[in-house]
Amino acid sequence: MKAKKKPLRIKHKIREERKRGERLGLAIIVAILIVIILVSAFLINSMLNQPSTSQPVSSSLEPKAAIVDHLSLTYPNQTFIETATTILEQAGYQVDYYPGEQVTVEFYRNIPTHNYGLIILRVHSTAAQETESGMAETSVTLFTSKIYSQTEYVYEQLTDQIVPVTYKSRETYYFGIKPEFITRSMKERFQDTIIVMMGCEGLRNTIMARTFIDKGAKVYISWNGAVLASYTDQATTHLLQHFLIEKRTLKEAVQQTFKDVGADPAYNSLLIYYPLEAGNYTIQNIASNLITNTAETQHKALYQKRKIDNL
Repeated sequence: MKAKKKPLRIKHKIREERKRGERLGLAIIVAILIVIILVSAFLINSMLNQPSTSQPVSSSLEPKAAIVDHLSLTYPNQTFIETATTILEQAGYQVDYYPGEQVTVEFYRNIPTHNYGLIILRVHSTAAQETESGMAETSVTLFTSKIYSQTEYVYEQLTDQIVPVTYKSRETYYFGIKPEFITRSMKERFQDTIIVMMGCEGLRNTIMARTFIDKGAKVYISWNGAVLASYTDQATTHLLQHFLIEKRTLKEAVQQTFKDVGADPAYNSLLIYYPLEAGNYTIQNIASNLITNTAETQHKALYQKRKIDNL
């Protein structure tokens, strides 16, 4: 008995299915090859765009300085601002100026992110706290221009990072920055920054100074007691001239400043610094470290940016 032949239509369908399978397989192979090519191109591009440590990462590593002029709200002194700016620029710094109304809690939170090599804090400050038995010594508190409110910065208040502060004979209270805020809430770190704290009692004790150093500052310069605004302006101008322009050691610059202007005429306060070994520093020592750290920071930031751009 002869076997029956399959209808032609069935053979045609089989051939079509086979061709369709071949086309599908070819498409899968092509897709895989495209993915391999794209991945290879991304890896090659990433390696080619990785910044070389032998090349500068920025066209300028000019150091930056900030003048934080909280006292402009109560004791403005444009002559000091202009003189200090001139000295800083002669020493090679780009200078940013912050008037009193900009000196807020958020300003202090973000100031390390600007990578300043030198920060002049012309601010109200105190190391005294009112208690039931009278005034007691405490860590230094830096004033802001932000009016105090119990409903703002609640967490920072509960954790003793910021407190209400006021000027003598005034009823308005403002937020004050304590060392705990610098430790816990300031973003990033300072990069061997010189801190010149012009306010009262900045080094009545070393708590605030140690906090700044722990946060990456190189040296903290301030007064061991209260000072007149006019006097601290005069003394700071002499200090900047001796340290930045004449390039004396910090110890020599402070000693020469005392010879120039003496102690504070009202409170007999003295200009001192922390840590003590910083007395041997010159601006060249500090600036060279700052440039190195700035270059490394920019290198890392540029590399991370290029990685993100290549994604």
